[in-house]
Amino acid sequence: MNKHAHTEFTGSIPENYDTYLGPILFEFSSADLARRVHAELDGPARILEIACGTGISTRHLANTLPEGTEIVATDLNEAMLSHAKKINGDLQGVTWSQADALDLPFDDKSFDAVVCQFGIMFFPDKALGVQEMNRVLKPGGLLALNVWDSFDHNPSVGVIDTVIKSFFETDPPRFLEVPFGYNDPQVCRNLLSKNGFVDVDHTYVSEKVETLDQALPARGFVTGNPTILEIEKHGNIDVETIVAEASAALEREFGPAPTRLSFQEIVYMARKTEE
Repeated sequence: MNKHAHTEFTGSIPENYDTYLGPILFEFSSADLARRVHAELDGPARILEIACGTGISTRHLANTLPEGTEIVATDLNEAMLSHAKKINGDLQGVTWSQADALDLPFDDKSFDAVVCQFGIMFFPDKALGVQEMNRVLKPGGLLALNVWDSFDHNPSVGVIDTVIKSFFETDPPRFLEVPFGYNDPQVCRNLLSKNGFVDVDHTYVSEKVETLDQALPARGFVTGNPTILEIEKHGNIDVETIVAEASAALEREFGPAPTRLSFQEIVYMARKTEE
């Protein structure tokens, strides 16, 4: 498998990700992370965003941080970055750049803060990724990142994942296990502490998000990420049937829309060691 297989957000995935998952998953978490970064910084700063996706977090950072802040928003995937630029082209102080988090094309000690929303789970070498974050930060610089908690704390995603897998006798899609599978705080805290960060802290953030149609999250989790590539690879399974069954399962489990779905993330804040 390609070491970046879990980051192949191509074709219609970026638009589906932004349209169906953005309002449910990323608006509340982006706003929360931007507020936390703002509280930690003294005035305008130079920010590196890693794994910016379609720019939802970038937009919240740009709209929350003070005037004069410079944001370099990066993503490994060109398709996601292109979509981000298309829908967020009017953001002030933002530069978009393709970049591999494991080999950042930036000078040492060149940023005041690094922000990574729901990205570290996909790093094939997490220690190297954290070392790169540390390298580009100025001494005492801020690191802010978040990850999803488990399916148990994001039950609607677990329901959809079960439905998707039920259509496969062998080799079911396992993409969703990646973003929702890196949720042991001690593991992440140790990773940061062993790679040049101090004052490492974490907190759980929970939110109930309203959905007006259970088909929206169902379609998002089926078609707005590389799960759809795994489904299409089999060639004999109808995507619309999976979406319909996932929507029905959400309605059975959580009631008909409008209803509120529960999500939980873990936010980590840390500082690069002073020199």
